[in-house]
Amino acid sequence: MKAGAGKGRKACLIVTTVFIAIVLLIVILAFTVFKSKHPVTTVNSLKLRDFDVNLDIAKLRVDLNVTLDVDVSVKNPNKVGFKYSNTTAHLNYRGQLIGEVPISAGDISSGETKGFNLTLTFMADRLLSNSQLFSDITSGTLPLNTFLTIFGKVNILGFIKVHVISSASCDFAVNTSNKTVGNQECQYKTKL
Repeated sequence: MKAGAGKGRKACLIVTTVFIAIVLLIVILAFTVFKSKHPVTTVNSLKLRDFDVNLDIAKLRVDLNVTLDVDVSVKNPNKVGFKYSNTTAHLNYRGQLIGEVPISAGDISSGETKGFNLTLTFMADRLLSNSQLFSDITSGTLPLNTFLTIFGKVNILGFIKVHVISSASCDFAVNTSNKTVGNQECQYKTKL
C-alpha cells in the first residue's frame, strides 16, 4: 500500500511540476516574444485633389470646395494580429471640424502594414461662421489639420487582451494660389 501511495505522490509531483513549467513558459513568452508593441500610425502623403475658391468681396464671403487625398498606414509590429474598431478621420480648420471620413473596423496581421487611402471633403457650411477664413484665403495660406485615432486590441496567446490607441495629427497649409500642400508637420502617439 505504501508503494501505491508513493507512486501517486510522485505522479502528482510530476504533473504539478509540468503545470508550473508550462505556466512559467507562457508568462515568459507573454513578456518577451509576445510582448505587446505599439501599432504605428503614419500619414504618408497629403494631396490636394480639388481646390475651388470664389471670393465675393462685396459680401465678404468665401465659397470654398476642397478635397484632400490622405494616404495613411498602420504598422502592426506585434507577433499577433491587431484588431481595430470603427473610427473616423477628421479634417480641421483652426480647431473647428470641417470634414470627416469613416474607417470601418478590421484586422491587421502580425508584422503587416495596412494602408488607408482616405478622401476628406470640406463641409463648407461649417466654415461660413469663421471670421478668419476670408483673411486666410486672401493671404494665400489656408491652415488645416488632419487627425486620426485608431482604437484596438492585441490578443496575446488567445487570452491576454491588451487595448491600444494609436493616433496621428498632421498640421499643414494649403497654398491657395498654386493649389499645393506644404509645411506638413505630423505628431504620432500610442498608448497601451
